[in-house]
Formats: sequence, C-alpha cells, structure tokens
Amino acid sequence: MPKKILVIGGAGYVGSALVPKLLDNGHCVRILDTFWFGYDVFNEWLSKNGLTDRLESVEGDIRHCDLKKAMTDIDCVIHLACISNDPSFELNRDLSKSVNYDAFLRIIEAAQAAKIKRFIFASTSSVYGVKKEENVTEDLALEPLTDYSKYKEFCEMELRMIPKNKLPWVIIRPATVCGWAPRLRLDLTVNILTMAALTKGKITVFGGSQKRPNIHIDDMADLYSQLVVETDKRAIGKTLNAGRDNFSVMDIAKIVEMTVNDYKGNIKKIEIEVKPTNDLRSYHVSSSKIYRELGWRAKRT
Repeated sequence: MPKKILVIGGAGYVGSALVPKLLDNGHCVRILDTFWFGYDVFNEWLSKNGLTDRLESVEGDIRHCDLKKAMTDIDCVIHLACISNDPSFELNRDLSKSVNYDAFLRIIEAAQAAKIKRFIFASTSSVYGVKKEENVTEDLALEPLTDYSKYKEFCEMELRMIPKNKLPWVIIRPATVCGWAPRLRLDLTVNILTMAALTKGKITVFGGSQKRPNIHIDDMADLYSQLVVETDKRAIGKTLNAGRDNFSVMDIAKIVEMTVNDYKGNIKKIEIEVKPTNDLRSYHVSSSKIYRELGWRAKRT
C-alpha cells in the first residue's frame, strides 16, 4: 500500500537520492527542509516524470516551524535533518545542538501527537567511537568522541524512552555514505578523495591506516525505502547498523586512484600524498544483524 511519508531534511544529500525512489515506488512524499542549498534538487526527476501531486515541498526550520501541520495526514516520518559531520557541528556548537538535539525533542513530541505509524531516525555509526573489537556490533557500548556523535546518541536515548505503541521507532546507524546524488556532498571520505583526484590529480591522505565503514547512497535509499513498508514485527524497536565495506583510508585512496586513472585514460598518474593526523578513529562496523533481522544487504561497492 502506498504511504504518505514526511522526509525531514529531504532536500539534502541522502534525501535527494531517497525521495525520487519513494516516488517511483508509488508513495506520496512531503519534504520539510530549509532548502539552504537551493530549490532545484528534484528538477531532473520532475523533468522525466512531470509535475505530480504526490510530491510536496515545505520550506521550514525544524527549530521553530509548524511541525503539527507538517505531520498532518502522514503515515511515516524519515528524519534525516541535522548539521552534518564533526567540523560543521563545531563551527557553531550552540546552533548545531539546537538543530540536532533540541529540535529533535520537538519532532518526536509532534510525531507522538500526530500518531505517526513509523518513525525512522538516521543516527550514525560514529556513536561507537574507537573500538578494538574486530567487528563493531549494535550491542557494544557507545563512546562518542565528538559533540556531533554525542547528540546523535542523546537522540537515540530519547527515542528508546518512548513506548513503541506511542511512537513506533526504528534507529539506523549508517556507515559513511558515498556516491553520486543530485545534492552532492564532497566532504565525505570517498567523495572528497575522488574530487581531489579528478580536479587536482593528487590525493592527500591524513594517516591512512584508519578503517572506516562505507555505504553507497543508493543502498542507503533502498534501505529507507524498505523500512517504510517493512512489517512492524521485523522493524519496530530495532537499532541497526547499515554499511558494506570497511576499508582503510589508504585502501580507499588506492581504489580511487585506480578508478580515476581508468576513467580518464592516459593521463599523469594520480599522486597519493600522506600526511600525519591526530584523528586516528578506526572501527570495523558489522552489518550482520540487519541481514538477519530484515534480510537486507548492501549491493554496491
């Protein structure tokens, strides 16, 4: 059955890949976003499919907009909006907290009042911090190292305190997302190394030995699409890692080097420069639970 879905932060990186997929699957989608980065994010989809009354855009800031109105007649909420990544968060910690945590409290209160049937929250795998375990699973202690990941943990804690019959929730801890989307982010490991290789012919790697989990953006969109229609028994009340490859940063750089060389043909070989770093966060995230629970597995490398 088609759903009426509110995607909060739907005009961002993941949302720009997810919303067209939800529309293609026959759902009605309402986007709530500040549209800081422009209004043209879905122009390509609209040019191919034409205008549709199944897509609605609402411009608003989650800190003070009318959330009750935004959630009117909505079945499912997918909450993606936040000040993303550690450097962005630290530019203005008070602002970031107000978006990532204070506004979250408003959102879950409004979702309960609106009797939302499913609430999907995008957390992050960085809530684990640095781990020595070979595989980081969902039952390990959370030890966030930064304010960005700390407030993601706080949001998770707030959700878990809500009875599932009051707000049927699902928490996803994505690996670092990579790949092309209409609203592209170039601050993520795979994406920024690829941009450097293409534009500069040189990749700078800070450290290199750190293992980082990754997931392709189309797999991320597929997962959220599955969660919208998944049975309550298999989805509600679950906290799940979502990733595929756990490569070291140097391994990623070498894959990018090889791929860009193949793409551009006979050009000067991409140079890899290594610099020291104090950021040695390293973790190998396991996504075996989400396969056991939902039968979901990432398909793209």
